[in-house]
Parts: sequence; C-alpha cells; structure tokens
Amino acid sequence: MRGFSKAIITGNLTRDPELRSTPNGASVCSFSVAVNRTYRDTSGENKEEVSFIDCSAWNKLGEMIAQYAKKGSGVLVSGRLSQRSWEDKNGGGKRSRVEIVVEDFNFIGNASRDDNGSSYSPSAANSSADASSDIPDDIPEGEIDLSEVPF
Repeated sequence: MRGFSKAIITGNLTRDPELRSTPNGASVCSFSVAVNRTYRDTSGENKEEVSFIDCSAWNKLGEMIAQYAKKGSGVLVSGRLSQRSWEDKNGGGKRSRVEIVVEDFNFIGNASRDDNGSSYSPSAANSSADASSDIPDDIPEGEIDLSEVPF
C-alpha cells in the first residue's frame, strides 16, 4: 500500500527564521512553530500543553517566510512529514528528527511592526501566489493595500 503524509498546524514562530543555501544554490528556511493545546484533566483543572514543531521551507517559499516572518508571527503551515537521521558528533549514537517540509503557508494574526517601525499586515496574505517584489518601506503606517502584498 502506498503511504500518505500531510500535516497542518497553526501557531507562533519560536525564533526568527534562518535562511541558508545548499551547495547547489537552493535556499532553505528553517523555523520552529509552537502549537498550544488547552484541555481539562480528570480533576476538572485546565491544563496547557505546548508542542514545538520544526519546519523547513525550500526555495521561493522559504525566502518569503524568511523575509516577512519574525519570532512570534502567527502562521498556518501545511506540508509533508519528513524524517532525517544522522550520527551524533559526540558519540551519542544515531539521532533522528521529524519535521514538516512546508508546501503552503499563511500568516495569521494582527499587523506587525518591523525593526524600522514600519507596519505591515500579512494576515490576509496567501503564499500560493508568485512573489517577485518587496513591500515598499516608504508607505505611511496604515496605508498598505493588502491586494498589492507580493504573496
């Protein structure tokens, strides 16, 4: 039987995305998403559980995430699960990691402010479209037309 792998999560970035390039020139963006779950235990007390999910996005998708997402940004991520294995450098044996290889994403949440004080609101932005231009930084706060955001 043929397998199927799909994961969809929503949460907040735990750190700024890290963009690197492979030796053959492909871009890869690594980031982690905190996913919160609230539940009531058997005694009726509210509990919260947090999972930290590693993600990687390749090429243009990764470049867009690295450019517009920051620590704390709300995201909805979907993609396939991928498991990597390696030998620990310190002789700790074989290690492995499961991560989401991002195929699609959306920013969620309120408008954000970058380090220069400029405001942008990626909440209505969808990554499915092609992005080839940047958001201009000379637009006064609150005057960005979301239909012109490049994704």
